Amino acid sequence: MHMHPRARRVTALAGAALLTAVALAGCDGSADPAAPGGADKAGETAGSPAASATAAPTGLPAALTSQKADWRKCGAPEGGSAPDSHWRCATVQVPLDYRKPDGETIGIALIKRQATDRGERIGSLLFNFGGPGGSGVSILPQAATEYSTLNSRYDLVGFDPRGVASSEGVSCRSDGETESALKRVDMTPDTPAEKAAFLKDGADMGAGCEKGSGKVLPFLTTTNTARDMDLIRQVLGDRKLYYFGMSYGTELGGTYAHLFPGNVGRVVLDAVVDPTADAVGHARNQATGFQRALENYLASRGEDPEAGTARIARLLAKLDKSPLPTDSGRMLSESLAITGIVTPLYSESNWPALTQALDEAENNGTGTTLLALADSYNGRDENGHYDPQAQSQRAISCADSSQRPTADEAEALLPEFRKLSPVFGPFLAWDTAGWCANWPVAGEHDTPEASAPGAAPILVIGTTGDPATPYEGARRMATELGKGVGVLLTNKGEGHGSYGNGTCVTAKTDSYFLDGKVPADGSTCSS
Repeated sequence: MHMHPRARRVTALAGAALLTAVALAGCDGSADPAAPGGADKAGETAGSPAASATAAPTGLPAALTSQKADWRKCGAPEGGSAPDSHWRCATVQVPLDYRKPDGETIGIALIKRQATDRGERIGSLLFNFGGPGGSGVSILPQAATEYSTLNSRYDLVGFDPRGVASSEGVSCRSDGETESALKRVDMTPDTPAEKAAFLKDGADMGAGCEKGSGKVLPFLTTTNTARDMDLIRQVLGDRKLYYFGMSYGTELGGTYAHLFPGNVGRVVLDAVVDPTADAVGHARNQATGFQRALENYLASRGEDPEAGTARIARLLAKLDKSPLPTDSGRMLSESLAITGIVTPLYSESNWPALTQALDEAENNGTGTTLLALADSYNGRDENGHYDPQAQSQRAISCADSSQRPTADEAEALLPEFRKLSPVFGPFLAWDTAGWCANWPVAGEHDTPEASAPGAAPILVIGTTGDPATPYEGARRMATELGKGVGVLLTNKGEGHGSYGNGTCVTAKTDSYFLDGKVPADGSTCSS
């Protein structure tokens, strides 16, 4: 289990929806003289210096730049049901390798619901719900009611990024292999044997990805997905990109803005990944963020946060030695328990589920609820089938990050990380070494680029109690985007993501998207 930002899951667990879920030289866009003119209140002026620098991708063959989306009735995604008749699906061809634009192509799956007020239509609003590895084709129809106001003037468009689901989704492990790994691998290894098994599991995952998806594995970078988005923008017929990115989708949005600043229309980044953090920095941020959320949860119950943290740490130490039985016959290990504790921290509405789970484990000696929470995070259904998102997540993040910390380097982090979080710190320290261990593809960078001089204002929303993408990341993203580009909106609250969870943020976001009204930089919402 990797505690990087997750896609927004809209399935139910314990009666509540769970919010769970980073440049190739010479390939930048250049001006399209045929693009229609016009200006936008949010700063989309066709004649601006940035607009003259990047519009349509250069060097791409006409077969790609002039393709038309063939919208058809949607089928059922894997493990789901077909969306209703308002939705249409299509596939856009993009270069597998942008250094060889005339070479092999892959298909990127799209889904669309037309704007309800066609006479006032602004354009297409492209979504990415996070992950990396979240399927927009599957998630958007489930979440669409949340965006009904935006749907009045925008076509809602979701897509499966390269390496995800219907867009050459990676295949690394069978369900049985995933189940076996979760059962036998200790994610906080204490002995030489446990450490060897932990590192071997990471290497085995990489070997499995290379065997099942070796053709695409080197090309699953966020940079390439951002370039795909610009080609999608062109195929959709939009002069500018209108985009709503959440969690990992904020990293993708920042990357797009850096590559194509002149093509930025109205862009919102909610639950923001820190663009200045490397692999160890992300782990450090998340140890801080999840511990903060845990302490806020404990305080909400009238419990001293320090004492409550120590109590949960003692439970995990017991589980490390003696896993708990569950109603399913499966055992709850320490690693699965950590995952189960993480899951409800993504949304304040799920805190009661955490209370129930901890009470059961501590007082009844069973782990059924914690295991159910872990299964939700891991995408396991009642038949033992696992959502492949975790495999896509690893393939994309390891294609992005060039850091490969060793086991010794991870172990050296333990004192610092235990101090940051006695509950989550050890797991996150070890994860820096295990996640991309012996990965068959070299990563692209230490940290992504997000500077976007000349771009239109981008709304950056950070929630003060966000566990997975701590608030500090939003401040850093706004700074990295640049003066006059990054517009910070602070949401004082809990949970991962803010749109739809409070009237203030939702209203400001809707006004920005629909009317081009940019909030004052540094604005604050508390509801």
